[in-house]
Amino acid sequence: MPGAGARGVYRLADPRITLASAASMLLGAAAAAGDGPLSWAWLAATVAGIFCMETAKNASGEIVDFDSGADLAVAPEDRSPFSGGKRVLVDGLLSRGQVAAVAALGYFLAAAAGLAIAVAREPRVLPLGIAGAALAFFYHAPPLRLSYRGLGELAVAACYGPLIACGTYLVQRGSVSREVLLASLPLGAMVAAFLWINEFPDTRADRSAGKLTLVVRLGRRRATHAFFGLVTAAYAGVALLPVAGLPPAALLGLAGAPPAFRAAHRLAIAYDDTAALVPAQGWTLASFLLLAAGEAAGLLLG
Repeated sequence: MPGAGARGVYRLADPRITLASAASMLLGAAAAAGDGPLSWAWLAATVAGIFCMETAKNASGEIVDFDSGADLAVAPEDRSPFSGGKRVLVDGLLSRGQVAAVAALGYFLAAAAGLAIAVAREPRVLPLGIAGAALAFFYHAPPLRLSYRGLGELAVAACYGPLIACGTYLVQRGSVSREVLLASLPLGAMVAAFLWINEFPDTRADRSAGKLTLVVRLGRRRATHAFFGLVTAAYAGVALLPVAGLPPAALLGLAGAPPAFRAAHRLAIAYDDTAALVPAQGWTLASFLLLAAGEAAGLLLG
């Protein structure tokens, strides 16, 4: 059982999903480093707080998705490394009480880190922290249940784009620059695209549980076109960054375009085949990481 418990906590921490917040923090930190020296201690506090918030969100969401039946309804052939829920309760790795305890501890530690930053470093980070915590909790939880109402994709784009990147910059520099805000928008769109493609294998289960994601609402066929549009908008945004006054080196973010459009092509021809979609999910993950790394390098070089 101790081994099962460790696996359960690891699944709730979910390093693959944490990469989204890491990418946004990288962008914010790189923009801040381009404008002055970094405070590594406060950067570490930022990273720790957001990591705890991520784990707490996953844990509280695990309970909601289990209770709604969304996780239980995922057919074996529709499971993938990137979708189908954390399945901690479904697989019996942790009890309901243990998952709730992980969620409570995660939210407590995230709040402690945020309050420490607000009191001792930058008080204006507090509204961003409260907004992030609210979006994290109510992404699944009632009464808002954002992911059940077709608003989860927008919440993810906002959190993993401007909110985290600008918050990271704010902790370092005491303000938010126009450059980091603009650079964060394409990243938010690509992280939303990662969520979008991960919703395809869960469509049947989500529909049966009343989880009306945008993929469920649109249907898989039309949702493939929307995915292509989202990817196109993200990389058009990167291409326009120098026009908006950012350094030309920000175009390094276009390094993520090839895997993104490769994923869009695979999705268009295999949107109903989970096994065939798994590589496309991985390509989309690689895409937003390359976008973030390229933009970050471009802001530093600029």
